[in-house]
Amino acid sequence: MAHAALDRHSPLPLWAQLLGDLRERLAAGEFRDRFPTDEELRLEYGVSRQTVREAARRLQGEGLIVRERGRGSTLAGAPLEQPLHTLYSLARTAQDRGLSEHSEVLAQRRDRAGEAAGPLGLDPDDEVVFVERLRYVGDEPISVHRSWLPAMRAAGLLDADLRSGSLYDALAACCGVRVTGGWERIQPDLPDPALRRLLRLGPRQAVLVVERLATAGVTPVEWRRSVVRGDRYAFRTDWSPA
Repeated sequence: MAHAALDRHSPLPLWAQLLGDLRERLAAGEFRDRFPTDEELRLEYGVSRQTVREAARRLQGEGLIVRERGRGSTLAGAPLEQPLHTLYSLARTAQDRGLSEHSEVLAQRRDRAGEAAGPLGLDPDDEVVFVERLRYVGDEPISVHRSWLPAMRAAGLLDADLRSGSLYDALAACCGVRVTGGWERIQPDLPDPALRRLLRLGPRQAVLVVERLATAGVTPVEWRRSVVRGDRYAFRTDWSPA
């Protein structure tokens, strides 16, 4: 029997009505034990398979469910939790939890320092190595990292394979530069349409913007701006009695 939430006379498409109803049921915790199969939803709501697939595809895009061929849909897992008391990388965080990680390298080139000049102590026209990577955990995009590094120290990264692992490991291996410290600033934001598409986010989903200055001793070696999915990544800090 068709679900009462769907109105065949509404100008709103059935997939959009189904999407809204499933969002509400997910928020209420109705599917904690198990998310229905496409066939179960088709029968419950009295709609076509295409309507169910479109609603489920959008739920996946919003990070609420995970769809895998041959296994159906499951609730999205808990976000990766990143302690902040020490230097960290997404690669190590994923590996420590037994998860696979990889990157799509969007840019790897020489460029002008531009906006990174101030933090790096350079002139705007000084040459840097610019690296932009779309970072994945499993098959799910988690963040976009944009890094500017002084070319005099990081030119070896131009020929490095950056499709997996930590940028700092590559910096040490290819350039002999080891990151030893730095600082970060984290704040929420709403991504632009291009970033939403890359990270498969819904129109109202927020992100965390992480600005980082990494140093080798007291020398700046990287200015980074990362955009991280707020639904799949969390930061934690531990306080001591001191």
